[in-house]
Amino acid sequence: MSKFQFKQFSTEQDRCAMKIGTDGVLLGAWTPIENNPFSILDIGTGTGIIALMLAQRSHAEQIDALEIDEEAYEQSVDNFENSPWSDRLFCFHAGLDEFVEEPEDEYDLIVSNPPFYSEDYKTDSNQRDMARFQDAMPFEDLVEAAALLLSENGVFSVIIPFKEENTFLALAKEYELYPLKITRVKGTPTTGIKRSLLAFGRTENNNIIIDELIIETARHLYTKEYIELTKEFYLKM
Repeated sequence: MSKFQFKQFSTEQDRCAMKIGTDGVLLGAWTPIENNPFSILDIGTGTGIIALMLAQRSHAEQIDALEIDEEAYEQSVDNFENSPWSDRLFCFHAGLDEFVEEPEDEYDLIVSNPPFYSEDYKTDSNQRDMARFQDAMPFEDLVEAAALLLSENGVFSVIIPFKEENTFLALAKEYELYPLKITRVKGTPTTGIKRSLLAFGRTENNNIIIDELIIETARHLYTKEYIELTKEFYLKM
């Protein structure tokens, strides 16, 4: 299925190694926007799904996305142009290292669904490996870039494997980025925690919100919390 239809926009994904999945939708729906961001940066945008969701959710005037893979970059540009918010969305075809060399702007919100598997196995597809493997964009590069590009009252938001949570929190602290909100995600009530949604700011915060989100109670029986989070996007919610 190359086209993915949401309530207010649709995305093509046939040229992207990383297809639209729960992680991206979770991050796009969960990311805090209480600071009313004027400018947003989506690092490693893929299909553009997270940037599009944030265009729908916020009044941000400037939504920039960054994508190193040429096919994914072209796809996200098409998806942006075909959306209701094409005048606010822009994609750069560049790696994170190139992008931060000459930063032009600070951003009020930086989001990333970064490549995960730091394990040593690779698939037969280079493009998919690039999208999935941490060596394409190590966590440290991501945190360092966020620390460089985030505005004073900005928010930096990511989704990562739960097992990497402590490492990521420690890394962020080194760059003086402090957690505001942590949501740990489980597939069902009986499975272990699989993902961590993390939001950071520049100010140390003693009132960190920590909670848990369960996606479904049985196959395709979604919890009311998950429905509440995603109902503005998914057609059948």
